[in-house]
Amino acid sequence: MEWFTSYRGERSNKEAHGHFILACSDGGFLQIGESDSPSSSGRALVIKVDANGALEWKQESELFIRGRYNLGNSALEVDDGYIILGSQQTNSDTDSQDSMVAKLNKETGSLIFLQTHDISGADAYEHAATHPNGYIAVGYRDANDPQNTFFTEGKGQLTFLDTQGNLVEEIDLSAYLDQAYRIYPTQGGYIISGQAAENTRFGLIKITTDGTLLWQRQYGWERSNIGADDNHCFALDVSSDGYIFLGGHTRVNYQNSGSNQSNNWDTLTYKIDPQGEPIWSRRQGNPRGFDARYIHDEAWGIRATPDGGCLVVAGSGDEYGGYSATNENGLSDKWVVYIIKYAADGVLEWETWFGDPGEEFGWDWAGEDIVLTSDGCALIAVDNAAFGFLKTTPLETP
Repeated sequence: MEWFTSYRGERSNKEAHGHFILACSDGGFLQIGESDSPSSSGRALVIKVDANGALEWKQESELFIRGRYNLGNSALEVDDGYIILGSQQTNSDTDSQDSMVAKLNKETGSLIFLQTHDISGADAYEHAATHPNGYIAVGYRDANDPQNTFFTEGKGQLTFLDTQGNLVEEIDLSAYLDQAYRIYPTQGGYIISGQAAENTRFGLIKITTDGTLLWQRQYGWERSNIGADDNHCFALDVSSDGYIFLGGHTRVNYQNSGSNQSNNWDTLTYKIDPQGEPIWSRRQGNPRGFDARYIHDEAWGIRATPDGGCLVVAGSGDEYGGYSATNENGLSDKWVVYIIKYAADGVLEWETWFGDPGEEFGWDWAGEDIVLTSDGCALIAVDNAAFGFLKTTPLETP
């Protein structure tokens, strides 16, 4: 760790939880998520810091309309602002929410525009990319579990927006994705990833710029003696030469010597060629050496590295009431930021973790997203009941 700092929203007594981090063209970083719980009085929250982690501005109140389910899911930098994606409950008399797109001033964070679109039922924009006619956003509609900010049991959705955030066209992706989570431009169109097969598989599709499907794939860790149930895909990056990296986690069933069974999560990472064919997959977890049956390793962010490999960021810890262990690496109940580095051929080069030194910044830490910096380091979005910004030293193999 080179430095760490964290901030909460305008309502400083409320917890804050970030989901996405953006490396900005001015050398600073922008993180987006929520202040307080989305199911109560949550508000979308955006915090901008400079290259050294000093606060520049925060935006919360202008992104809040009313009601619940105010989600801040991701951000996109454009020449004259930041595009914010999420959802809002525009009718306080219902439990539904609508997809939200907003634009913020780069210098001050002030609101330029805010649009909400009722796609169908409970819906949200998860991520977006630029498009020749504006923006192309992905997300979900008709969610069965709108209070879940990660997988909502909905239907995948793609939406074309103009430069003012007006809805131009909708395309149903539910035949391929239950929840479209990330989109990145690539040669010949866009790559879109998310949840598939009722949240049991990683889903990946490629489309043209007009939304025509080119191909679709599904991936997942298959059931074996240590069986894999669910495979949840939350992270996508595309390297400069077109290789695709997917990150998330897979649920593993460990059968105990007795009749009890423990279910944990391990990180699951894929490298995929530009045609959608998998090159390698890796399952990894439990960096602190506890009983693996009780440790959850949940990956949320991934970045391709210049050497052809990737960095994965996750949270690691124990959520079982009947298990609590201590070793030279601390307490299993205390969650930490977990980073994994894979080489181009999938070999594990190193793994490390960061925890709160002396509980100065909050009890639990978890890595939510990761970006590379211009000086060869990584900047990690940390959930420590605030928006944490953690910069590493240069990424060299120990």
